[in-house]
Amino acid sequence: WEIPGCSKPYLVKLLEEGKIEYTKVGKHRRVKHEDVIDYKQKMQEEQKKRLIEMMHTDEDLGLYDS
Repeated sequence: WEIPGCSKPYLVKLLEEGKIEYTKVGKHRRVKHEDVIDYKQKMQEEQKKRLIEMMHTDEDLGLYDS
């Protein structure tokens, strides 16, 4: 298993929480590569959104000079 920045236990947690779809074959989980990529893109977009919100809050408080 190799996805940069993602450990196997963390991936299993995401799968069990239903954040990434998978199928089970025997005891093994099968995950589509595109589902993992879609999840990572969604998380990057969410991170960017939160950073922008933090910048706006800092600007409102006068802590950030634009």
